[in-house]
Amino acid sequence: MSTATIIDGRKFSATLRGRIAEEVTRLKNDHDLTPGLAVVLVGEDPASQVYVRSKGKQTLEAGMNSYEHKMSAETTQEELLAKVEELNNDPAVHGILVQLPVPDHIDDHAIINAIDPNKDVDGFHVINSGRLATGARGASAPMIPCTPLGSIMLLKDHLGDLSGKTAVVVGRSNIVGKPMAQLLLQESCTVTIAHSRTKDLPDVVRQADIVVAAVGRPEMVKGDWIKPGATVIDVGINRIEIDGKNKLVGDVATAEAMEHAGAITPVPGGVGPMTIACLLANTLTAASRQNGLKEPNLL
Repeated sequence: MSTATIIDGRKFSATLRGRIAEEVTRLKNDHDLTPGLAVVLVGEDPASQVYVRSKGKQTLEAGMNSYEHKMSAETTQEELLAKVEELNNDPAVHGILVQLPVPDHIDDHAIINAIDPNKDVDGFHVINSGRLATGARGASAPMIPCTPLGSIMLLKDHLGDLSGKTAVVVGRSNIVGKPMAQLLLQESCTVTIAHSRTKDLPDVVRQADIVVAAVGRPEMVKGDWIKPGATVIDVGINRIEIDGKNKLVGDVATAEAMEHAGAITPVPGGVGPMTIACLLANTLTAASRQNGLKEPNLL
C-alpha cells in the first residue's frame, strides 16, 4: 500500500506571491506603475464577503492597489454595468473582478462580457475563452482563469514536462473544466473531459496519468478509480456535515485515493490558495500588457 505525496498549495502559493511582490516593486521602481485590482461585490453573500476580504488583504500585501466596490443586493443590472464601464475606463485599474454569484435578477454572463477582456483577470470573458481555446500568443494571449492556472502550475512544478501524459478532467464548467482541458492540451497531454453522465466513468478515470476533479460533488471520485501512481488535482471545495460538525472535503475521496495516487492536492490547502495567488499574477500580467511592458515569467 502506497501513500501519495501531498502537493502543498499553501507553500507554492506563498512562494508565488513572493515573486509577484518582487515584480510589483520592480514595476514601481522602474516604471512608476502600481498594478490595481478592482473587486465588485453585489449583495451580502457571507462566503463572497470572506473571499473579497481575503483578496483585498493579499492584493495590498503584494504591494498592489486594491479597490473594493460594495453594492446592495437591490442593485440593478444597468447600475452594475455602469460600474463595470467606469472601471473599464479607469487607467489606475488594471484588473476587474465581479464576485460571483450575483443576485438572481442580474445576468452574470452579461456582466462578465461587459468587462474589458484585457482587464478580465478572472479569465471568464468569451474573448479570453476563445483566445485560450485557439492557443493565442503574444499581444492577443488570453487571461487564464485562476483555478486552472493554479492547477497547471502545481502539475508542472510536481511533474515537470507533461508532454504525452494522459489526462482526465472530471467536470465541464466554463470556469474550471473546459479551460483546464485547454491548458493540458497546450502542454501536449492527451485529454478527456468527463462528467457525471460519462459512461463507465471509473474506467475512464483509471486510464489517466493526471486526474483533475472539478465536478462539485463531495468525494465523488473514489480511491479505486485512480490509476496507481497517478497525480490527482482536487479542485472541489464542498462543505459537508459529519457528526454535527461542518467539514471541507474535495471532489475526491482523499483517504482512499492516497492508497493509489502518486501525488494529490489536499482539501483544504491544495488548489484553493493558488486561486487568489493566480488572481494577483493575472493582475500583474494585465498591468504589464496594458503599459506595453514585458510580462513577468512567474512559473
